[in-house]
Amino acid sequence: MSNNNLPISSKEYYNSLCAKAKEWSAAYYEQDAPVVTDEEYDSVMHEIRNIEAAHPEFVTADSPTQVVGGKRVLGIPVEHRVPMLSLLDVFSDDEVRSFVDSVKAEYSDVTFSVERKIDGLSLSLVYERSDDGLAYLTQASTRGDGHVGEDVTANVAALTCLPRSIELPKGIGKIELRGECYMSEKDFEAANAKQAEAGKKLFANPRNCAAGSLRQADPSIARERNLQVFVFNVQSVNNGDAAQFSPYHCDQLNYLRDICGFKTTYYAHCNDIDSILAAIHDIEEKRYDIDYPIDGAVIKVDELSIRQKMGERTKTPKWAIAYKYPAEEKGTVLRNIQLQTGRTGRVTPVAVFDPIQLAGTRVERATLNNANFIKTLDIRIGDTIVLHKSGDIIPKITMVELEKRPTDAVPYDMAKQVCPVCGAPIAPVNGSVDLYCTNDACPAKTVNRVIHFASKPCMDIKGLGPQMIQFLVDNKLIESPVDLYKLYMNTTKFVDMYGKKVVDKVLDSIEKSKSQNADRVLKALGYRLIGGHVARALFTQCKATNGSLLTLSTLNVDTIKECDIPGFSDAIYAALDVMLSGPEFKQEIAALRYAGVNLDYHTPTGANDESAPLSGKTFVITGTLPSMSRDEAKTYIEAHGGKVSGSVSKKTSYLVAGEAAGSKLDKANALGVPVLSEDDLKALCQ
Repeated sequence: MSNNNLPISSKEYYNSLCAKAKEWSAAYYEQDAPVVTDEEYDSVMHEIRNIEAAHPEFVTADSPTQVVGGKRVLGIPVEHRVPMLSLLDVFSDDEVRSFVDSVKAEYSDVTFSVERKIDGLSLSLVYERSDDGLAYLTQASTRGDGHVGEDVTANVAALTCLPRSIELPKGIGKIELRGECYMSEKDFEAANAKQAEAGKKLFANPRNCAAGSLRQADPSIARERNLQVFVFNVQSVNNGDAAQFSPYHCDQLNYLRDICGFKTTYYAHCNDIDSILAAIHDIEEKRYDIDYPIDGAVIKVDELSIRQKMGERTKTPKWAIAYKYPAEEKGTVLRNIQLQTGRTGRVTPVAVFDPIQLAGTRVERATLNNANFIKTLDIRIGDTIVLHKSGDIIPKITMVELEKRPTDAVPYDMAKQVCPVCGAPIAPVNGSVDLYCTNDACPAKTVNRVIHFASKPCMDIKGLGPQMIQFLVDNKLIESPVDLYKLYMNTTKFVDMYGKKVVDKVLDSIEKSKSQNADRVLKALGYRLIGGHVARALFTQCKATNGSLLTLSTLNVDTIKECDIPGFSDAIYAALDVMLSGPEFKQEIAALRYAGVNLDYHTPTGANDESAPLSGKTFVITGTLPSMSRDEAKTYIEAHGGKVSGSVSKKTSYLVAGEAAGSKLDKANALGVPVLSEDDLKALCQ
């Protein structure tokens, strides 16, 4: 694992691994945005444990092995009476054998359960007996850091998969259960399809989607996305020993399933190591036959009295382990490398191979990233390539089976290829590892630039979708985004294809777009790295622009550098230099001016109005809002007199939090900053 030339036994190397694990854990647990695969994370954690075994003096209270999950992110804090511990991961039959042998050496009659390890969001569910004799859900909370989680009762109560009431044995008035909230693959695909239709960011995986759904202010979202819950453990009974319910774990699961109506995790009751290993590998063999994600098997002691005697470590119980399955890998033959040209002209290589079933889905294409990736692995057409799914979601090529390489396979030199759309040479830009089409008039560039130009966050031209744009380019009715403003002059083919009523609506929307603010116009032109935040900063923090796109087009990058705009990196200045020094930008601005498009930046109405509803208030925006992009939310706040900051502090008036909010939400909660939903924000402005 080492890449820093430090000795693997050194404290420095150990600390570097811990820092890496903490960063990955925060992304996974706090932001629901994993940055590495489970396998990579598990590998680092395994190495950390090995170093700690040899050097226990390295271990501190905040070491990754001493902390469960992530910090509390959202909602009212809930302190768990019974800690929601993690599990010690193992990766081989020998490690399972060692665990079982060590338990049997002390408890010869012990038995075990082997269960599916569901890849979801861990929950605590508390049911309490009411006056009618039945027990009802009174509290649901996430695991959080294992000791303090967040209250998600309203969202969990909205789920149809949980029984509204349950019948508890006599003498039991309260029971705390542990379960796993998850999404089926079908429901996950449906949720992402809806996100795509709304132009919102897609979820990385089913766990990410389930977690984000449970953190919504509106409980109906969790219900609409059909979240499911498996119950897999009794945590406590009457705030005491779970054995009051039943002395055996498997019997508890049977009661919860058969009498109470819960979905309980699949389990096999085993007496010896052979049956345990058989159950583990049976689950592994069938993992892709089920419609929800699992990443391993859990081996637990069945007898609760033995569990009590064995006890727990700081982070994990001594009576259970998790057997983690490796990511499924399969080989297939690479038949072709196809190139795709995007809006900026970036050409991306895509591998096309014989279809395979990988992690439960049919796969026949995978990105090759760039020319360097192809060169590093020496990937050639005809090769047998090995793929796995990163996080069981994204197919990635990991290696080439060189022994199977055809004798006539030749190295693939992407630099010698041409743009797949226009046939122009491709080449790097400003030392980039990526290759770009050199033809400014490439139809692929045009189509994708116009799609971007017309999109809602940019010029917001309603009714002008990708298919229509492709038609306009193919029929040479437009050759650039700016040509949209000349479209009214030649509409015969357009009307013949779509009808006068549709065309009139599109033309009307194009006309209305002329009034957009200059920052959105600049963003719409789609120059590399020149997004909304950069555009707005140019007009608000660079006096040389005079708040005008026309003036900006006459400047050079050195003039802008003199303003020392916060957050502008060398890469942004390099991108600005390319934009400002080339003739295309100047020509586009001149054409937009001629067409009557607004080129001036106007401070949003209400920004300097002390009577505006948000005057004097500072907001921070995080997560994905239901109907507004972050840029749109910023404009909305400024239009009502508020200010928007990029970071949470004691001076922050409100945090506006959407789906999958991250560390900003955690900091807001810690500082006592009020948290608003999009609807709450709109209510403030009424």
